[in-house]
Amino acid sequence: MPPKSSTKKSAKSLWNAFPLIVGTILLVSLITTIIPKSFYLKIFSKSTFLDSFIGSLIGSISAGNPIVSYVLAGELLNEGISLVAVTAFLVSWVTVGIIQLPAESAILGKRFTFLRNITSFILSIIVAVITVSILQVI
Repeated sequence: MPPKSSTKKSAKSLWNAFPLIVGTILLVSLITTIIPKSFYLKIFSKSTFLDSFIGSLIGSISAGNPIVSYVLAGELLNEGISLVAVTAFLVSWVTVGIIQLPAESAILGKRFTFLRNITSFILSIIVAVITVSILQVI
């Protein structure tokens, strides 16, 4: 396939996906604005596994981008939320996308989207627990 043809095909595909991408970004922005940070403090229990699960669950629903995560992590830690909960929240916030499911499944397929999100959710809990465990040893 000639480079021009590939470029045209890619551009057309991106143009077709553009409304889904914009809609997803707007929805993510709305959700992160509506839910106050103080809400998160009320739901964590100071239990390593439960906090990591809850953090991953909320992060999966909230969704966000990595650039904002550094500021958000600092704010959540300053409010007294455990490091394991914040880590799980941020990992799932960036990797799992419940809000983006319709757009992602339309573009990449339902099976791939489901498997990627389930795997990312489970790994966000595991990564959070391992990260905090390593930091406690150091």
